[in-house]
Amino acid sequence: MEETDMSKADWHKATASGDQVGSGCVEVATNLPGVVAVRDSKDPGGPVLVFTPHEWACFLDGATKGEFDL
Repeated sequence: MEETDMSKADWHKATASGDQVGSGCVEVATNLPGVVAVRDSKDPGGPVLVFTPHEWACFLDGATKGEFDL
């Protein structure tokens, strides 16, 4: 997969994480062409995981069904 330009990413995080700076949460950008990007909200300049829309949909489906619950 080629490198994705993150300069236009519109990052969003879950409302459950609150507005506290440094709160532990992930941020997701779904506005990039052909990919869904995920990063650590505590390290916005750090590494970014990139998924295809199908991979992301499969993850959300599993999370919704509780497949990743501890």
